[in-house]
Amino acid sequence: MSERHPIIAITGSSGAGTSSVTRTFENIFRREHVRAAIIEGDSFHRHDRKAMRARQAEAEAAGNMNFSHFGPENNLFPELEQLFRSYGETGNGMRRKYLHDPVEAAPYQQEPGTFTAWERLPEHTELLFYEGLHGAVVTPEVNIAQHPDLLIGVVPVINLEWIQKLYRDKTVRGYSAEAVTDTILRRMPDYVNYICPQFAHTHVNFQRVPVVDTSNPFIARDIPSADESLCVIRFANPKGIDFQYLMNMIKDSFMSRANTIVVPGGKMELAMQLIFTPFIWRMMDRRKRALGAL
Repeated sequence: MSERHPIIAITGSSGAGTSSVTRTFENIFRREHVRAAIIEGDSFHRHDRKAMRARQAEAEAAGNMNFSHFGPENNLFPELEQLFRSYGETGNGMRRKYLHDPVEAAPYQQEPGTFTAWERLPEHTELLFYEGLHGAVVTPEVNIAQHPDLLIGVVPVINLEWIQKLYRDKTVRGYSAEAVTDTILRRMPDYVNYICPQFAHTHVNFQRVPVVDTSNPFIARDIPSADESLCVIRFANPKGIDFQYLMNMIKDSFMSRANTIVVPGGKMELAMQLIFTPFIWRMMDRRKRALGAL
């Protein structure tokens, strides 16, 4: 953790909805005039799309049916921790981009599914913002969770997570339902061992809970809407959180535990704005004081 060079990390599984949280933070950064260095977690995968398919085929031929993007063998965990450490110490580090589709790839004249070259972060940023799968990973070799000043988990209930992944991968990425289901099954051991444990290290967790039937996510035709959901927000340390203010500002919200507030699903973004804008203010104030003390 660093007062001069703070780090915010959003962590969640594929299909969890971390991208929507990122958009909320981008709005806060724009409104508060905060210069953030943005890091996409996919850029720290070990293999590009073609190489990953080849490695997966080799693994399956060898009898490994659980080869996935979630585990350490297919990710650059040490490099990600080094980025966090370097940014916290110096305000800089190395990043690259993963080009998901032709639109992202066109400016770089590369194929979709490839990485750009490594490059230094922009100069004079005020914080590092990470969004991806592994912002709070802890293994015997690395402890990424120790570096962020604010760690946020995005964890929809599992059936909703699968519905969101199925919908995205079928409609946006063109995969069949069978292919997406195979991916879910293949990832399950790494999901249990490397994704779920992260949420014991997060400072705040957002869990969207649908109030409609999602008992069979593999036949769902659409994603439950925000108005068909509740959002459970849990604080690891509720000290300093003004729950009464939040309940006054967010209609129909209530506390389910001493460290947990439940808000209507359609108010999730408002809740994030109310909760995290003061966090950003405090981070920037501490940063100014720390820089002023040099």
